[in-house]
Amino acid sequence: MKRIGMLTSGGDCQALNAAMRGVVKGLSANVDELEVYGFENGYKGLIYGKYRRLTAADFSGILTKGGTILGSSRQPFKLMRTPDENGLDKVEAMKQTYRELELDCLVILGGNGTQKTANLLREEGLNIIHLPKTIDNDIYGTDVTFGFQSAINIATEAIDCIHTTAASHNRVFIVEVMGHKVGWLTLYAGIAGGADIILLPEIPYDIDKVVDAIQKRTKDGKGFTILAVAEGAISKEDAALSKKEYKAKVAEHKYPSVSYEIADHISQKLGSEVRVAVPGHTQRGGSPCPYDRVLCTRLGSAAAKAIMDEDYGCMIAMIDGKTKRVPLGDVAGKLKTVDPDSQMIKEAKRIGISFGD
Repeated sequence: MKRIGMLTSGGDCQALNAAMRGVVKGLSANVDELEVYGFENGYKGLIYGKYRRLTAADFSGILTKGGTILGSSRQPFKLMRTPDENGLDKVEAMKQTYRELELDCLVILGGNGTQKTANLLREEGLNIIHLPKTIDNDIYGTDVTFGFQSAINIATEAIDCIHTTAASHNRVFIVEVMGHKVGWLTLYAGIAGGADIILLPEIPYDIDKVVDAIQKRTKDGKGFTILAVAEGAISKEDAALSKKEYKAKVAEHKYPSVSYEIADHISQKLGSEVRVAVPGHTQRGGSPCPYDRVLCTRLGSAAAKAIMDEDYGCMIAMIDGKTKRVPLGDVAGKLKTVDPDSQMIKEAKRIGISFGD
């Protein structure tokens, strides 16, 4: 008999259901008796004992279904040790729920914040398996996270669609791509979509260099320019500020996001209109692409094997095309960022893409 719990925490993405399905199918085919408990709305379900017993029927037909059948919520790691409004100790409550259900293991699907709490529970003595989920692809210790490729497809399509209207009207267009602190999604979608300028958080931009790149295209007879801008892109001036100074500046911003600020600056310098398109949460929605379906099936199956081996306290990673178990303590709290000197950046620059530096 194996009794496992599952929860999805943080922002949703396209392949959460596919990953859970992989775990359950992997266990069902190899364990005589299996009980699966799904916690509702992320760590909230574990804290407040909101869960339901899941059956094989719950995992049928969900390989292609986006979102999460369990629901999700954001529970900031920095507040996990802070009692709730009623004085409840969240960590102790999670441990109690786990023990009341006599779970052998808790499978947690989520990104960086989720992973840090998963590691905290590991340190508290619970058997934990983490599956790396995020469209940002910023989880340290794995080559790729599930949700990333599906989001690339959507962001690339957005850039593709902008091409026709930008070319028709000879306009400068900015497409703002998700990725709060890292630029993986913007980098891949920008290159795939044929963006002329790509601005990433890891490479602070000089607005004059951005304008120069636009003017060069105009001089070369190109009537339009497309910029793929990460929502966390930052100028060289702002990057030089302290965290406190930057936070204060952002609080006084008149712009909805960095893309509108960049558009305003370009417009002032060129004297022409700049349009902004924000695909937003569409990048996290819809069905998982085939790549993510395969990835999640493999990660889920590998998680099932780790549970059967009773090898806990790990993240199931994809490294060099193979699934591997990586100790949670080695990766929790670390961020995987784009290397400004990477081969991919150099290759992109070689074909004329500007990064504003």
